[in-house]
Amino acid sequence: MAAGRYFSQDYAEARGRFRDACRQAGAWIETHESPARGPSGETLTTEAAWLGPPEAERVLVTLSATHGVEGFCGSGVQCGWLESGLGKELPPGTALLQIHAINPYGFAWLRRVTEENVDLNRNFVDHDAPYPVNEGYEALREVICPAEWNDAVVAETQAALDAYAEAQGSRALQKAITGGQYSHAEGIFYGGDRPTWSHGLLKRIFRDKLARARQVAVIDYHTGLGPYGYGERICIHDPGSEGLARAMAWYDEDVTSPALGNSASVELFGFNVMGMEEVLPAGTAFTAIALEYGTIPSPEVRLALRADNWLHVHSEPDSAKGRAIKAQSRAAFYPDRGDWKEMVWERAIETQRQAFQGLAEG
Repeated sequence: MAAGRYFSQDYAEARGRFRDACRQAGAWIETHESPARGPSGETLTTEAAWLGPPEAERVLVTLSATHGVEGFCGSGVQCGWLESGLGKELPPGTALLQIHAINPYGFAWLRRVTEENVDLNRNFVDHDAPYPVNEGYEALREVICPAEWNDAVVAETQAALDAYAEAQGSRALQKAITGGQYSHAEGIFYGGDRPTWSHGLLKRIFRDKLARARQVAVIDYHTGLGPYGYGERICIHDPGSEGLARAMAWYDEDVTSPALGNSASVELFGFNVMGMEEVLPAGTAFTAIALEYGTIPSPEVRLALRADNWLHVHSEPDSAKGRAIKAQSRAAFYPDRGDWKEMVWERAIETQRQAFQGLAEG
């Protein structure tokens, strides 16, 4: 049967499927209620599920919906791993910790951000220190996030962004838009002025569930960057670090690094790996990657993000224009097609098996 059966059509279905899959697989599951509510006022939750021996010191952590609307992908893999019986493949002494919908607000509302309009993967900075400055965003912020949204404005602002790319380079434009910014709370890729609820919950889960861990691997599922259906293994560990060396060894050198300039991603401020590593026991061998799947061309993805930001700052989601923008956002991060889901599934299974093997041999 096709892998598409593991993927859900909305957040509510994904949550229900994940809970059912955990129970069927015999996983222990914990539910955390979000302070935010869904589009119809419904309760939103994050689930953390543990499969394997409670005393395991080697743990693979999978994470879905760091960027909420991207949660369709990671949830599909998490549900499929359990529903297909692959959970029985755990090596001796190894456990699987699946964190489902760490940003449930974004998943339910088809937004990349949290309820605070914060990009969770830019939120893990030292909020007591001066924030990083993204000079490119400062120069372009009124172009990136205009007060009006119509065909004429879209064409005019896209021309301005294209001119910036022509003058500064396409990577400079990507960094300006996506690298993260801490000055404009209503803008895109905003890193926040304090830890978000999802930030705090992620750290709490890591502290509580991984206190005995000596080896931890993380696969954080993302979409929206790179060629259609291709899963790029992006490693944020510093060049020359043990974490990057382990990732290269585990995944047969099929790993990229923004710091080394060979990734589709630019270097970011405040990514979640920093917070994970901060709360692990001292001496834990930590090996983290993002598994990033391409969807549609990057300019179209950025256009969808800009439209969604305008919608929530200046308009009403429950309108004809709002519903069209929501469909645009969903399509940018979740190509609801059988071939894409098969590509996601095959790459994910290969990657998780390699992570388990790396943990077992480490």
